[in-house]
Amino acid sequence: MRLPNGFGNVSKLPGNRRKPYRVRVTVGWELDTETGINKQKFKTIGYYETKEEGLIALGNFHQNPYDMDSSSITFEEVFEKWTTEHYPKISDSNVKGYNAAYRLCAMLYKMRFVDIKKSHLQGIIDTCGKNYPTLRKLKALFSQLYKFAMENDLCGKDYAKYIDINQYQDKNPNALNRQPFSKEEIQTVWKWNNSNEYVSVVLMLIYSGVRIGELLDLKKVQVNLNEKWFDITASKTKAGIRKVPIADKVLPLFEYWMNKNDCEYLLSTPEGKHFAYRNYYDSYWTPLIEQMGMDHRPHDTRHTCISLLTVAGVQDKIIKKIVGHKGQTVTEVVYTHFEIQELLEAINKI
Repeated sequence: MRLPNGFGNVSKLPGNRRKPYRVRVTVGWELDTETGINKQKFKTIGYYETKEEGLIALGNFHQNPYDMDSSSITFEEVFEKWTTEHYPKISDSNVKGYNAAYRLCAMLYKMRFVDIKKSHLQGIIDTCGKNYPTLRKLKALFSQLYKFAMENDLCGKDYAKYIDINQYQDKNPNALNRQPFSKEEIQTVWKWNNSNEYVSVVLMLIYSGVRIGELLDLKKVQVNLNEKWFDITASKTKAGIRKVPIADKVLPLFEYWMNKNDCEYLLSTPEGKHFAYRNYYDSYWTPLIEQMGMDHRPHDTRHTCISLLTVAGVQDKIIKKIVGHKGQTVTEVVYTHFEIQELLEAINKI
């Protein structure tokens, strides 16, 4: 019998044991940085003589898994129990977002959940130094944990709904000093392009202005080579949902990746699998940038594109459309054929 994902397991241990069947329950999930896959973390709840006894014990545990003293359960324990129930239902990208938000809450880990007040949550918001999209994910995590805690009688008041992130909507308190690629560096990247297929990714980023996550998650069905554009259907901001023109300079690079293998994603690992950001950054971006004698982060390519477009005299409203910056008054942009041509003309100026 196959147990539900995140339910736990009953396994027989080797050797001659009186109670050889170990019962474990899932207590959380963690990201394997090498594979990009979320793996379960387990806790053993007992040992039994038969598998049937183990399955009964596992079922009994899940009938009342939160039978804990609400006056002693910690923020960390609530998070672990929530992830056990919630993570199997959501995408890997959402799991990564929640895990990143949780890492900002270290000062709350060992606090009793009932002792946490609005001032503690707001303190995390005010001092973490993150930008607005990250703060939205952090608030979403707080809301989910309080919803879970109240459903299980672990607290009596939802303090998450009182925290304020709107004051940071147009600010980035921890903005990095981005350094665009120089003209000489761009020429160097072109020279290296034939030495390693993943150097082409740097050029595709520079000449499109997309975020690295947007390109790594781009599927081939979203790319229109004939009309020279691709669709970004998921982004950090509403303005980020857009059609991006493909510059003539990098069109052959897009064609190469489109025809490389059967992976549904445009870019893929050497094994033909979807790229996790950490895998790409650690195994390809960092070593290649160092080999070329440079010091850049992937987001620098986005600023490079903006700088090149600005120097080429492209209007600010066109630049915003290409890179997906905030500045439009509608939540969904429907591009006409004329607008696509206008974007193509702009991107081909750089």
